[in-house]
Amino acid sequence: MATWNIDPTHSEIQFKVKHLVISTVTGYFRSFNGSVETEGDSFEGAKVTFEADIDSIDTNQKDRDTHLKSDDFFNAEKFPKMKFESTSFKNTGGDEYELTGNLTIRDVTKEITLDVTHGGTVGDPYGQTKAGFEINGTINRKEFNLKWNAVTEAGNVVVGDNVKLHMNVQVVEQVPAEA
Repeated sequence: MATWNIDPTHSEIQFKVKHLVISTVTGYFRSFNGSVETEGDSFEGAKVTFEADIDSIDTNQKDRDTHLKSDDFFNAEKFPKMKFESTSFKNTGGDEYELTGNLTIRDVTKEITLDVTHGGTVGDPYGQTKAGFEINGTINRKEFNLKWNAVTEAGNVVVGDNVKLHMNVQVVEQVPAEA
């Protein structure tokens, strides 16, 4: 069995949500970790775990970040982590995979499916083996109790329900310590 850990220096966790139906707000989780456990040289059937610190949310606007951390949305004080644990990782052809697992936000756990593209696996100049993945999907925020909303005088919704997830992740194979 091989274990691969996320390299946070070469990874990013991003989300996008509509604002006033006319524009998109992009945010990031700046603090996160995760691992991939594989059998042999293939990522087929890998076990993937991931967690992000809610307090690290960054939309490039401090007041909005504070609101997102409040009980109106994530409630970072009571639920400090967003977590994912895979139930399957299937190759759908070539470098394409389907990642299914349980996502926990706040006190709600729901099964989601994400599209994954394996960008490749290479050795770096320092003797480490690294693999890159691009992961995409969409969730409905209200299904995870992120229900705050407002309506403008013209009847427009302030925050869209669907949240696009986009992750560029590089993982590093962990070499067992010699005995």
